[in-house]
Amino acid sequence: MSRSHKIWLLTSLYVAQGLPYGFFTQALPVLLRDAGLSLKAISATSLLFLPWALKFLWAPFVDHRGTRRQWLLPLQLSAVVGALALSQIDLGRGFLVVLAAAFLFNVIAACQDVATDGLAVRILDTRERGLANGIQVGAYRIGMILGGGLLLWVFARTDWATMFACMAVLLAVTVLPVLWLREPPPPAAALRPSAGQLAAGWIQRLRVPGMGAFIALICFYKFGDSMVATLIGPFMRDSGLSKETIALMKGTVGSVASLGGAALGGWFAFRAGRRAALLACGLLQSASLLFYVAAAHGIGGLGMFWAGTVAEHLLGSMATVALFTLMMDASDPEHAGTDYTLLACAIVFTMGLANFTGAAIADAVGYAPTFLAGFVLSVAGCLVLVGSLDARRGPARLQPVWKAA
Repeated sequence: MSRSHKIWLLTSLYVAQGLPYGFFTQALPVLLRDAGLSLKAISATSLLFLPWALKFLWAPFVDHRGTRRQWLLPLQLSAVVGALALSQIDLGRGFLVVLAAAFLFNVIAACQDVATDGLAVRILDTRERGLANGIQVGAYRIGMILGGGLLLWVFARTDWATMFACMAVLLAVTVLPVLWLREPPPPAAALRPSAGQLAAGWIQRLRVPGMGAFIALICFYKFGDSMVATLIGPFMRDSGLSKETIALMKGTVGSVASLGGAALGGWFAFRAGRRAALLACGLLQSASLLFYVAAAHGIGGLGMFWAGTVAEHLLGSMATVALFTLMMDASDPEHAGTDYTLLACAIVFTMGLANFTGAAIADAVGYAPTFLAGFVLSVAGCLVLVGSLDARRGPARLQPVWKAA
């Protein structure tokens, strides 16, 4: 498979994940509120995160039953059909149906993510993984912008049915590169794990030497930054920024900066190697939190918020690409979907715990000490991860690529 086909394929697949996720988490709450639903009812959309947190449970089945193409085509086409079906629903009378459909969309996207990540590990060589993870972060963000912004704009100027018809068309376009996907045949049936073995397959992957330590290290790497990130919106609002200004900062400027960071992070990981990318991007991500520390102390005014927004999204995306590239390196190609999904789910759970921790600390002592604590933990997480891998902790698969430029 040529590199251009790999890029086209992975871009399409990650856009296909981000598009419905962006719609159901960003645009749908606005539409539900506009339809007169209570905030309590709208809060039920938080259940949409569940498939992403639990996808490790079925990842072994995706890894060892059928080919990636046999998973991706039905999943992609199911999303197209689902969007067409939703176009026929009356939002004002079908809240539960919409919520169920949203949950199903996220189950489909979470399954597709397992297959896509496993495919990426198998088809990419070591140098290509940095670029591919830049594509992953950037394409997913583009999908979220299309789903959370463009489709909401279409709805404002047309109607519910037209909006979902547009979603179906966009999703159908992402199916095209899958049609040309060719990969090695699956293992012979006699060599396949049994259903019982697959059900507990993720436990076996946790027992791989160094995997548990690596999970702990990457979770520590993400904890400090995640602790601060969840508080930025409330902090801006409590500081007197208008909703329009916050939307411009985080929605428009932040999204553009994230795309730039994904591109820069992919290029840097491709050129500099794993250790240099992880260390430099991790420390830069930590440094971006200092803008919010300064703003919480009343320094810099509105300009400090703008600087923090650009730095957080730009440098945070670069650090995410560096981390995701390392996670691909740690994944065994024979169990690629399971390994990568385990690592990704650990990150999801860590972010949830960090969000709760940050909120609890901020309620108790205020924003400034919380942001400073997040900065310190972020720096410590980066240095501990790099130092531990230098000391050859973690899966043995990482050692050949860790210090290679």
